[in-house]
Amino acid sequence: MASGIVPPYLLARLAQADQSHLHDAALAARRTLSHDDDRRAARLTLSVEGGSLVAEMRDAPNRTISDAKHTDTLPGTTVRREGDAPVADVAVNEAYDGLGATFALYSEVYGRNSIDGQGLPLDGTVHYEKGYDNAFWNGERMVFGDGDGQVFQRFTISVDVIGHELTHGVTQYTAGLLYKDQSGALNESISDVFGSLVLQYEKKQTADEASWLIGQGLFTTQVKGVALRSMKAPGTAYDDPVLGKDPQPATMADYVDTSDDDDGVHTNSGIPNHAFYLVATTIGGHAWEKAGRIWYDTLLAGMKPTTDFSAFAALTLAAAATRYGEDSAEADAVRAGWSGAGVTIDGGAR
Repeated sequence: MASGIVPPYLLARLAQADQSHLHDAALAARRTLSHDDDRRAARLTLSVEGGSLVAEMRDAPNRTISDAKHTDTLPGTTVRREGDAPVADVAVNEAYDGLGATFALYSEVYGRNSIDGQGLPLDGTVHYEKGYDNAFWNGERMVFGDGDGQVFQRFTISVDVIGHELTHGVTQYTAGLLYKDQSGALNESISDVFGSLVLQYEKKQTADEASWLIGQGLFTTQVKGVALRSMKAPGTAYDDPVLGKDPQPATMADYVDTSDDDDGVHTNSGIPNHAFYLVATTIGGHAWEKAGRIWYDTLLAGMKPTTDFSAFAALTLAAAATRYGEDSAEADAVRAGWSGAGVTIDGGAR
């Protein structure tokens, strides 16, 4: 399970801010970091085994949105169920719509019935804690903070953030990638890939029309930046006096060796992110149709929990060859994409 859409290194920078006008935002970041540390420890006991999540088979979304009313109590008070009309609370409606948009991509494009493939109800909780600067999938539901209002806006505002976090659930039920080092960076990257595709599918954008930004709209106008990450140009999403510069590399030449952030999962995810962007724009058209299909097929290919970049690249090439042919333009695009990100394809590893 992931730590949330906002990387801990970004929150750590904000937590250290000493500008008087950012006092409340710094406090909110420290509270968020403290909470996320507790949750990261708690998730070690989570498991999808044993039938703890029981779902009715149905190829339609089954959404329930609850309101935590600025506490850390989950699930909170139910405020909107599947089929209910929109309510006055914009965060409730954004969460409801984002869950639906994610369900639509997986169901309509890839034939997957919800996150677990078996109709799992999609539950979400809004207004979590006070000034909570994150959104996360806890293994059972989506949870959204409202942001601090100075640096971060509400976390329901970006549908790709919702798609990103729910995709951690898809990975949980399929590849089961270990959340550290390169396998963890792949876990984060896969969530960025399908989060971006949720947004592109909703807007019916081609690969050339898409922004390839993750979390666009989360920052307030006080921040010098456009999003949390850029798949098109990793390392360029923000450059802010308080938050620092986006540290993501685009290629293996700039790979970051670090013990922070579960060995750099939010940082080095820029490399497979960029590879997917290159594959999708080389193929052209709607990215969810071919590039996304190759990545989805790879999720189901039986990779190891410790699969690294090279092994994952080999699996995507095998998926492209199986579906489109070894000498196809799609397979060539996969080869070129990983080459452009400086990743050597390991044909013998999983």
